[in-house]
Amino acid sequence: MSEPRSVLVTGANRGIGRSIAERFVAAGDKVATIYRSGDLPDGVLGVKGDMRDTASVDAAFTEIEAAHGPVEVLVANAGMNRDKLLLRMTDEDFEQVLDVNVTGTFRCVRRASKGMIRLRRGRIILISSVVGLYGSAGQVNYAASKSALIGMARSITRELGGRGITANVVAPGFVDTAMTAELSDTQQAAYKAAIPAGRFAEPDEIAGVVQFLASADAAYVNGAVIPVDGGLGMGH
Repeated sequence: MSEPRSVLVTGANRGIGRSIAERFVAAGDKVATIYRSGDLPDGVLGVKGDMRDTASVDAAFTEIEAAHGPVEVLVANAGMNRDKLLLRMTDEDFEQVLDVNVTGTFRCVRRASKGMIRLRRGRIILISSVVGLYGSAGQVNYAASKSALIGMARSITRELGGRGITANVVAPGFVDTAMTAELSDTQQAAYKAAIPAGRFAEPDEIAGVVQFLASADAAYVNGAVIPVDGGLGMGH
């Protein structure tokens, strides 16, 4: 049994992030999250923070490090969407999504990397989306933010890969969460028809891939984009 690690999963209060956090707790790791609201899984240390504010992110990291030690595994999962057709999308619609999904992730990665460099080990896992490569009408802002994470991870890999640190991207497709449950039956059927697997993913199926990337077995996986989308984005 390996020593418990200090794991930070942002946005662990719901959906994919919650399942990821539960996986690491079950494995015996010390798990924390930065979140804004909602309840958390048992065994997760919750620290309130705002991804849009550097001081807030830094303060949350300081609290987490005091309790669990330097973050060894960072799963940057917190995100938001503000879907609108291009001609109706305002600057604010675009900038807010980028500030949380891209700059917020950058704030976390920058802070976590300090401790990882000192430890000479670390796992950085960024949660992107099939939409980042596949595209989606009404999601210019969201898709741009999710594809940006690929360039971020690959640049981190080139910068820190020689220090025992990996940076990888998981790109989920449609996942059975509260967000997809809000789609109409007709929309859900249309999306499922486009997915070779013929169904949405369970959140735990995404979490399993994240857990693998954080494991010793994935030590030589670096700068990768791993789709977990039932085949929806093949070739993209």
